[in-house]
Amino acid sequence: MRVTIHMIPTEDAGWMLPLFEPRIEKWSRRRLEQLGMRVGDEEKALRVIARALETDGPLTRTEAADRVREAGVKLGPETRMHLAGLAVTSGLACLGSDRGKTTCLVLREDWLCKAPKFDRERALAELARRYLNAFGPASERDFAKWSGLPLGECRVGLARIAAELTELRLGEKTQLTPKGARRRPPGGGTLRLLGAFDTYLLGYASRDFAVAPKYRAAIKAEAGGGMIRPVIVRDGFVIGSWTYRRKGEGVELTLDPPAKLSAADRDAIDAEVADVERFEGVPVRITRR
Repeated sequence: MRVTIHMIPTEDAGWMLPLFEPRIEKWSRRRLEQLGMRVGDEEKALRVIARALETDGPLTRTEAADRVREAGVKLGPETRMHLAGLAVTSGLACLGSDRGKTTCLVLREDWLCKAPKFDRERALAELARRYLNAFGPASERDFAKWSGLPLGECRVGLARIAAELTELRLGEKTQLTPKGARRRPPGGGTLRLLGAFDTYLLGYASRDFAVAPKYRAAIKAEAGGGMIRPVIVRDGFVIGSWTYRRKGEGVELTLDPPAKLSAADRDAIDAEVADVERFEGVPVRITRR
């Protein structure tokens, strides 16, 4: 989704992958052609990878590329990367088991079994249902932005579940939410340290509902190749940012909060940092900009 690797439940792969893969597969093939791969070499490379996975089992992407080169297909760093992507989005392989720090390619049918019959409209409806259960109230354009699918396809999915939805007017905009959904509770001082690329900041066409203009630079949404930095959020509103890096036997966590924090805010940050320490399993030292 959005040409980004996601972890998904195995049982969802049969209906979810065909929603996104054809568009990315087409892009990968076009990119390989632009990078100078000869006509026919991409199919030859895919056949080589398929045979290698069938006979030898999981392979790292480097090992798969080596097999392709041995078969006489010329690969450079970029074509190698796009060929691995094509092996996945064409339905041949998927990312499976790890070998050390490297994820291996595995035959998709070995990993996921035979794919069920695909119904695109039904799949779009299920995606819309899950999106609104997680992010509603939201608009059709929010759904399109989050999914990376064309607006027309998003509208098909929403139309299929129209009986399950309620329309809301928020200012000049029409928002959709599941019938019976609970409204967001009023602010109670809840503070969280959200990680990089947290879905809260990726679910809508605009982040204005959560990010005031003075904090836009904090999340680096407009710079750094689309990077979304970790942020400090109070009652759903971004109030600062934070970063961390492993240093020696521990982690150094740097906070860039607003100038004034209440005692409750400081206690909440301490609790969040303690949870980072629990997760990492090493001491965390706090610094402030």
